[in-house]
Amino acid sequence: MNSIQSEFSRRALVLGASALLSAWCFCAAAQDADILNASLDERIEFVKNDKFIPVSLQVTVFQPKGPGPFPVVMLNHGKATGNNHLQGRNRPIPAVREFLKRGYAVVAPMRQGFAGSGGSAVGEGCNIEGNGQAQAEDVVAMVRWLGSQPWADSSRMMMMGQSHGGLTTMAYSQAPDPGFKLFVNFAGGLRYTTSCQWELALRDAYASYGKKSKTPSIWFYGENDSYFPPPVIAPAFKAFVEAGGNGEMVAYGPFGVDAHAMFGSADGLDIWLDKVLAKMKDAGLPVEVVLPQYGRVDGAPAATGYADIADIAALKAANRGSESAYKTFLKKRLPRAFAIAPKAGKQHYAWGGDNPMTRALELCAKNNNETCVLYAVDDIVAWKKP
Repeated sequence: MNSIQSEFSRRALVLGASALLSAWCFCAAAQDADILNASLDERIEFVKNDKFIPVSLQVTVFQPKGPGPFPVVMLNHGKATGNNHLQGRNRPIPAVREFLKRGYAVVAPMRQGFAGSGGSAVGEGCNIEGNGQAQAEDVVAMVRWLGSQPWADSSRMMMMGQSHGGLTTMAYSQAPDPGFKLFVNFAGGLRYTTSCQWELALRDAYASYGKKSKTPSIWFYGENDSYFPPPVIAPAFKAFVEAGGNGEMVAYGPFGVDAHAMFGSADGLDIWLDKVLAKMKDAGLPVEVVLPQYGRVDGAPAATGYADIADIAALKAANRGSESAYKTFLKKRLPRAFAIAPKAGKQHYAWGGDNPMTRALELCAKNNNETCVLYAVDDIVAWKKP
């Protein structure tokens, strides 16, 4: 048993159902739980944890084609309300695409009691520090497994976590495997609102982690985060740093209707990606795009030559009334697709996530009760004048 296991295991753990209230990891919709995206080389594996009675942990792996070994990004999930086993697998596809493009293997484990993992989730009431420690035990098991995989370069790793997974990530950072060069905390925390001053418990948890967390970390929290707003997280981060923790805070202001969903959104990449890439570069991790196909629509048609992608007048001639939506579409990151309904003079577009071309066509047809056609995919026009 290594030092982090010894440190975590000596703490009292309470297994079973709990009244913990934390944030759902918006990046994993339950309806996506059974999807395996072949274009992203996605698969599911099971790994035993290190508990006295081991259970199997479900892990989603996105592995680039080729022999490897590949540097690794581990993504730790948040916590939904309700039955944890009904929670969907963690598959934050916008982030996955960005790391696959850069030649990383991405692993997204589900901790004990969540989704397809065995056992029951760990709960410790107002002991938020202990809960993070207990969650990190499953991370230890996953890291050990990675060390045995020939496709994984365990000397070049990074860990990211959202909400409950952010707390887990920072708990693990106290005594990490030396292969981890950077930790990223997206809106990390945990709330237990029953007879508990959870805000102080969260602050104390991060203060405790900061005493031992020396690997660089970067934290992202939005102004309109419904779970961990600035008055809650600012003193917690201050306590982490004052205790000796190596962290940088990015307080990025409002995002959408709830900043807690930022990491799971394709639009959230505009906030965090460049900052994380800069930290990765400082840490000696690769950041150049080497596999651009993972950031493009799979099976996209060829350009027809009708017009340049940015030609609004050409779009107007093809489908009058779609100009405003198309201008918004052009600001979206790849992968993306724009479908038009010629009879209705309407449109629908999709970007990021799984299969944007299929999504755009299906939603366009559903909303307009006619067969739609593609106008643009990624950075080309796919429409041909009849």
